[in-house]
Amino acid sequence: VIGFLAHVDTALEMLGACDAQVLDYQGGDIPLGNGVTMTVEKFPILDDLVGEKLILTQGDSLLGADNKAGIANILAALEYLQDHPEIPHGKIRVGFTPDEVIGRGAHKFDVDKFACDWAYTIDGGEKGELEFENFNAASAEITFFGRNVHPGYAKNKMINSIRIANQFIGMLPNLETPEHTEKYEGFYHLIGIKGEVEQTTLTYIIRDHDRI
Repeated sequence: VIGFLAHVDTALEMLGACDAQVLDYQGGDIPLGNGVTMTVEKFPILDDLVGEKLILTQGDSLLGADNKAGIANILAALEYLQDHPEIPHGKIRVGFTPDEVIGRGAHKFDVDKFACDWAYTIDGGEKGELEFENFNAASAEITFFGRNVHPGYAKNKMINSIRIANQFIGMLPNLETPEHTEKYEGFYHLIGIKGEVEQTTLTYIIRDHDRI
């Protein structure tokens, strides 16, 4: 019994409907539209995609291929097998989880009921890439409380929660962030700041391969 998995959530940074465009890519920079250009300088992987058919946004929304592409591939494969009953195969089971970043879907996933000998997650990555292990992930929300006082009378009275939150950010290891780590190196990923003088909240994604 073989299982195929994919997650249905996409990034929240750019919400909105996506009018996708399809391009027979022949190389060079790609003007997506709305003043946005995908350049080879910033995305050198484009050099490996010459001659491929690319699905792109119009430059004003997120495509959400992570992980709509995984879901589409699994469903297309199932449709193909249904249309070609002459292809021999064993039992196939499919599972879609709602959140892959911090495991909210995974921790309620009934592995015994899924009952597969092997299972594969179809997700984004390099062409031909196969991963056989994963990190531990969690989310963290940290709230700082301050005291707001009229700035004309604030000396020794005001406590600015935004500044305290900024000090906290600076206390974390500067090089343990996604833009400075690879392989088995963990990181603290600051994904959101919402704050005023009296209250500031930081939101993090935390990943690591061990508990140390």
